[in-house]
Amino acid sequence: MISDWEVAVRLVAAAVFAGIIGYERQARHKAAGLRTNILVGVGPCLIMVLSINIYHSVEGMTNADPARLAAQVVSGIGFLGAGSILKEGPTIKGLTTAASLWVVSGVGLAAGAGYYLGAFMTTVLVFLTLTILSRMENRDNKAYLAHLVVTTLDMPGQIGQISLAIGNIGGSIRDIKIDQQEQLAIITFSVLMPCAASLTGLTAQLIAINGVKEVRHE
Repeated sequence: MISDWEVAVRLVAAAVFAGIIGYERQARHKAAGLRTNILVGVGPCLIMVLSINIYHSVEGMTNADPARLAAQVVSGIGFLGAGSILKEGPTIKGLTTAASLWVVSGVGLAAGAGYYLGAFMTTVLVFLTLTILSRMENRDNKAYLAHLVVTTLDMPGQIGQISLAIGNIGGSIRDIKIDQQEQLAIITFSVLMPCAASLTGLTAQLIAINGVKEVRHE
């Protein structure tokens, strides 16, 4: 049996490891951010601990397999990952976020089983992959990632007009987040901008759209 103290240590370790990956996702304004990743890491950790303790409580009395309960996490996390994948025309977005959720669930299972080194090394590798390789991809594409926060009246077709303006300068929208405030909508766009494109020029185009009140960069 795993002691209560060890259970607490494993849950905290899973939360810390998952939080490191979640922080990177949150910093890039992804749909699955800090809280989601921590939940995805802690949940499988608890399930793994529960599987081990249940097995020890019936050991010798049955042929129970402690891995069967934890194994359902691998298939179950697919539903959560599928919810983060979006298809916009020929472009599919959210695959990296879905993959990171899947890996975080594995980190949680590893922490729950007491494999701290494996969970830690996986966390480090995933974090480096998401940060360093993302910068390399942006550099290779001769582009940079910009975050535009547009405050506009909550009117039909606003996202379409803003997206059209971004597309006209060669920008590619990677993520959209919408917050409603009374009659206003605050829309955060994560945009991959060509190096030759000017944020100042794009801001002027966006301000010219009817209903747009403010545009700022983050």
